[in-house]
Amino acid sequence: MSLLVALQFLTRLPLPAGLPIAGPRVGRALGWFPLVGALLGGLLALADAALSLVLPRGLVDVLLLVLLALLTGGLHLDGFMDTCDGLFSLRSPEERLAILRDSRVGSFGVVGLTSLLLLQWAALGALPTERRAACLVVTLALARWAMVYAIVVFPYARPAGLGRIFKDEAGPHALVAATLLGAAAAVGLLGLAGLAALALAAGTTWLFARYCLGRLPGLTGDTYGALNELVETLLLVLLPLLLQG
Repeated sequence: MSLLVALQFLTRLPLPAGLPIAGPRVGRALGWFPLVGALLGGLLALADAALSLVLPRGLVDVLLLVLLALLTGGLHLDGFMDTCDGLFSLRSPEERLAILRDSRVGSFGVVGLTSLLLLQWAALGALPTERRAACLVVTLALARWAMVYAIVVFPYARPAGLGRIFKDEAGPHALVAATLLGAAAAVGLLGLAGLAALALAAGTTWLFARYCLGRLPGLTGDTYGALNELVETLLLVLLPLLLQG
């Protein structure tokens, strides 16, 4: 049941009737986040293999980004745009928090999303051909692990909301379970480079969370989504170097 909650929250895959996102199953669902990320990465890898038979590399990489947005409903991209608008605003912490809740997109959000997608597209093209599938699976698994780390360890900004539900039900057990799954995927598919990728994801999470806490009363659901996108992008850029090392 908790795996179904994780799939329901993180994807737009066709699923049985949804479960309410409430209660202890939410905390247990966090432990499955890396597995859901690995599943998404596997779907991208399958699409990559099929599309690469008939289309050039650059076009395939664009379609992979489109497919990922469709599979996730653009959940994390939306959070990234809102976070750019909020964090880079020259306002008070409380006003920045209000901007995060605003459904309108500002200039920082547009520029941030454009830059992010261009960087992801270029990074996909630089992945080593023989390790592309493994890199996709590990990248998406560790990006979802990073959200669990942030939810469990760092304070939440608002007294209510969906992110508050996850925060209230999260605990060390969720982080332990997610870490075991994330590490198994990373090390099993990429060896020592995967372990280095996990350390990189952890360091990025800590730095980003500390930066957010310097500008906001706490983290929010939008910042969790932004973190997911940041970790994905950083790993796509650096995994070729880690594999060479």
